[in-house]
Amino acid sequence: MKLRLPQPRLPRRRRTRLLAGAAALAVVAGAGTWTAAASGEAPAVHRQDRMVEMPGAAIDTSYFTAGGGQKRPAVLLGHGFGGSKDDVRAQAERLARDGYAVLTWSARGFGRSGGRIGLNDPEHEVKDVSRLVDWLALQPEVRLDEDGDPRVGVAGASYGGAISLLAAGYDKRVDAIAPQITYWNLADALFPQGVFKKLWAGLFFTTGSADGMQPGGVPGTATAPDPAPAPAASPGSSSAAAAAGGAACGRFQPELCAMYERVAVAGKPDAEARALLETRSPSAVGDRIKVPTLIVQGQEDSLFPLDQADAMAKAIAANGAPVSVDWAAGGHDGGMRESGRVEDRVAAWFDRYLKDEKGADTGPVFRVSRSGGIDSTDGAVQLRGASGERYPGLTAGPREFALGGREQSFANPAGGAPPALSSLPGIGGQLAAVGAGLSLDFPGQYARFDSEPLAEEVRITGTPTVTLNVRSTAADGSAVLFGKVYDVGPDGRQQVLPSQLVAPVRVENAQQGAAVELRLPAVDHAVEAGHRLRLVVAATDLGYASPAAPATYTVSVRGALAVPVAGGVRTASAGLPAWTWGLPLGAALLAAALLGIRRTGREGAGARAGAPQPDPALADVPLQISGLTKKYARAQDRYAVRDLSFRVEKGQVLGLLGPNGAGKTTTLRMLMGLISPDEGEIRVFGHAVRAGAPVLSRVGAFVEGAGFLPHLSGRANLELYWQATGRPAGDAHMAEALEIAGLGDALERAVRTYSQGMRQRLAIAQAMLGMPDLLILDEPTNGLDPPQIREMRDVMIRYAAGGRTVIVSSHLLSEVEQTCTHLVVMDRGRLVRAGEVEEITGGGDTLLVALAGPVDEGTVAKVAALEGVGAVTAADDGLLVRLEGATATALIAELVRLEVPVSAVGPHRRLEDAFLTLIGGAA
Repeated sequence: MKLRLPQPRLPRRRRTRLLAGAAALAVVAGAGTWTAAASGEAPAVHRQDRMVEMPGAAIDTSYFTAGGGQKRPAVLLGHGFGGSKDDVRAQAERLARDGYAVLTWSARGFGRSGGRIGLNDPEHEVKDVSRLVDWLALQPEVRLDEDGDPRVGVAGASYGGAISLLAAGYDKRVDAIAPQITYWNLADALFPQGVFKKLWAGLFFTTGSADGMQPGGVPGTATAPDPAPAPAASPGSSSAAAAAGGAACGRFQPELCAMYERVAVAGKPDAEARALLETRSPSAVGDRIKVPTLIVQGQEDSLFPLDQADAMAKAIAANGAPVSVDWAAGGHDGGMRESGRVEDRVAAWFDRYLKDEKGADTGPVFRVSRSGGIDSTDGAVQLRGASGERYPGLTAGPREFALGGREQSFANPAGGAPPALSSLPGIGGQLAAVGAGLSLDFPGQYARFDSEPLAEEVRITGTPTVTLNVRSTAADGSAVLFGKVYDVGPDGRQQVLPSQLVAPVRVENAQQGAAVELRLPAVDHAVEAGHRLRLVVAATDLGYASPAAPATYTVSVRGALAVPVAGGVRTASAGLPAWTWGLPLGAALLAAALLGIRRTGREGAGARAGAPQPDPALADVPLQISGLTKKYARAQDRYAVRDLSFRVEKGQVLGLLGPNGAGKTTTLRMLMGLISPDEGEIRVFGHAVRAGAPVLSRVGAFVEGAGFLPHLSGRANLELYWQATGRPAGDAHMAEALEIAGLGDALERAVRTYSQGMRQRLAIAQAMLGMPDLLILDEPTNGLDPPQIREMRDVMIRYAAGGRTVIVSSHLLSEVEQTCTHLVVMDRGRLVRAGEVEEITGGGDTLLVALAGPVDEGTVAKVAALEGVGAVTAADDGLLVRLEGATATALIAELVRLEVPVSAVGPHRRLEDAFLTLIGGAA
């Protein structure tokens, strides 16, 4: 099939006059509604629904505006395959409040729209978009670059992402695009390396095949008009085959049905199938996409992997257009776990390139969300952003690792069954993200090659490659192979398949042997020191079609495995500010844990059936921890927390102190019921803490920030959070929490206008909703300047003044000293000291020994070895000596004997000094 280019355009002025007349006839149904404002300052959103007649189909549209009649840029939002315009309504409303005119529509064959599904056919779906741009040019509130040319951007995910790329390639009026989790070349996506991706293709075509159903299997709410019948064709022609296929293919164009059925029966694609899909792919017009492009691709995506985003980034950048690439957490296999953050970035992208706001923060040229695998203490995924000043591609900074293993032979079973298991369309990435990834290779059906244990951690960022020598006994000399790289633990048995991805390759003419470069799946994954890289080359995979005829394949590796490390991509030292991450996922999860909603996933090793009975003697004690112990995951003798015991009373502000790795965060997670201890117990007001324990409704927590929707007001964010808990609005005690937080009139402003200090105080207010009796704050002053720190200190003191209890973990010792009444000091998982602040900072068991001159390390060691001395630490003006049995008098006598130049001895009164002394012996 030849690619049909758009017909020459009429002169703009003449075209506009014609469109004005056509538009009056095109609207066959319409309605308007008003959406309530989300905050005191945000304008209401007006939505107009229209059925618009296009050639061969009626298209269902919605038009969103907010505010006055000032001129504004426009945005077209496309939806995903199997969905409709309703899927992007919330994003459309947010963009409308941000000052855009937003148009959404259901593509042909979806929702209430008529017509046949053409997989973004340039002659139908793409021309529909151009007609929608024509319509936008006629709206009085839409800003024009010139007559008939609106300032317009296009965004969408998956199917909608592809249409944004195609629209930019076919219509020069498009000014900026933001495609997400989509394809560049649909033929390469469904037939990678000549192998048929049968499960995903099957899902595509069965989703759109059920007549009387909305795509996606949802009962239809309206019946769209069927298009005119296809023209008759002579028997034996390709058109006849298309018509025959169309009869059983529901809403798809007949030629697409025929293509799918032909490939599904053959088990492999043909040249005609590739050509059909390529003409409907953005790659067909890649040299014409010259507008600023934000590319967001999911890392857990076996449908449209990262190599699709790589191809589009390189092609568009080569045209001279600004391009940014974002590898987000999630994808078609894992759900978009960062949808809020991504929508914020899309809005900023359009602010910069549609509104011409030069100061809009569009983010780095390259960004990747990193988890680092499973947290060593609780199995939770911790997302952080890493970025680079340039897009590294998929092969940057390769490091080579030799693979051991002789030449190996294995079988392709008859019928390609049973198949190996790696990619699971729609769910594989979700399983991998929670540490429950499933992968299975059947003995006798694969070859395996291992590296030596890694001397240091290696971060794979991109596509590993290796050259294979392949021989096949198949009649045609071909072989279909599936390559994957496992991260194998030190024991050699535990192996992780990053993002559950596998790379297929078809090898031709391998009767006598053939060399082939295997390009493995593009991933971002850290392999720990001591782990091995394991290359598995299998004959089958559940997601793909394998040859039905049995054959034997013989494979060996030629050279080393090249692993890209992209050294210019740096992980942030802390997570990105949580307020940029859209809907507060972390806060919602925490609320669920604290309000008795059982967290899914594996319980800790120490979890026991049946909750212990409450202890009446502790009914008024906010917290008692007894013998608490938690081992690191998969470790025999490494402890995050070991035999920890302490008690907290009402009205106390307790500071939890310790160096990095002391076990503070693990302790707080156990306290909040997010993970279970291996030994010991935690009781809050006499009730044992377990995942889902009702007593956790009396606990409020602020841990590493809270997520807020930046375009909503502070008050609206808090109300949204409380609604998510499912508790009555009257129980929120909103006014009391807000009074303590002291935000004043700022509550009615959008959160995006807040300073860091104001966001922190809003997060504290969120934790205080419901006025919990026990408030837990992890690093509440992180990122604040001195005046903001003082304000946060006052917040904590005011909260505890009412008889409630606050536990705060912080590295700012001077602030802890001024804020807290009591301290618990931890080191290496153990309790070092607990007590009142004055006792710890001013007690006679720790002395400051002022010296008249310098003392070398040898003398310090001699003092530390004295009987009755627990630890010695050098300070700016002398030595800090912690006594364990010795008296001050005896210490002075020994110092004189050792000829230490003592000028004064007395108790020290600085928490910093006390802290260094307490951990000095172990540091």
